[in-house]
Amino acid sequence: MSITVEEIKLPRLASVGKVTQLRVAASEWTKLHSLRSTRWSFLVAIVLTVGLPSLFAAITASHWNHMSLREQANRHPLDIALAGVNLSQLAIAVLGVLVITGEYSTGMIRASLAAVPKRLPVLWAKAAIFAVVTFVLMVGPVVAAFFISQAILNGHHILQISFSANGVTRAVLGGALYLTLIGVFALAVGAIVRNTAGAIAAFAGLFFVVPPLLNILPQNWNQSISEYMPDSAGRAIFDLHHGLHTLSPAGGLALFAGYCALALAVAAVLLVRRDA
Repeated sequence: MSITVEEIKLPRLASVGKVTQLRVAASEWTKLHSLRSTRWSFLVAIVLTVGLPSLFAAITASHWNHMSLREQANRHPLDIALAGVNLSQLAIAVLGVLVITGEYSTGMIRASLAAVPKRLPVLWAKAAIFAVVTFVLMVGPVVAAFFISQAILNGHHILQISFSANGVTRAVLGGALYLTLIGVFALAVGAIVRNTAGAIAAFAGLFFVVPPLLNILPQNWNQSISEYMPDSAGRAIFDLHHGLHTLSPAGGLALFAGYCALALAVAAVLLVRRDA
């Protein structure tokens, strides 16, 4: 007894699209905005960026008359306005890691690399889309944090500072730029490690564990090394003034952008050489 299998022919598509960087970027945008973790991470980052400066400003305003002269001198309005950036960077970094490691954990990376055989356009698209989205979503909260904290501190003229004052606009916008570069750096670390827990641990170790450990070194060694660490270089971007042993904002931006470029370069080499 023979069984005849009828051949089924699928209709041809009218046109076959070419894989371009723009189309890969559109694909990565679809992935990014469709993830629930994206919305939650950015929401947490926005709340921290605006909420912490508001809280610190309220505490400062209510306790100002009870502070010592030394405590009052250490309260700079720009430090208060940008206090949220120091914590919201964690939410941005975790999301940056998840953008790439999430695909490795689910196996979706195989489909992505099958659709884009040259591989590198996937990495460039992920980094570019994430950077643009991060800056667009975070620049508003950073600026809002400045004006909200200034409104809360309105009763204390010594804590008032104009947005147009020398260096203030650059520092405030630098906070949003810092968060953007943090996200790109974390994404690159995720691409290198390819594991969510490992990448987050590597990022946290580099930014929050290694800098305090440098304090065990002789002071002159510590001062010579610390200013060139990624954490210090990044923070120089949104510092209003720089001291003897800290980089200028332009120098910090150049160095931290260099760290991001180096991390992406390493991730690119490993992405090409390793199996998915």
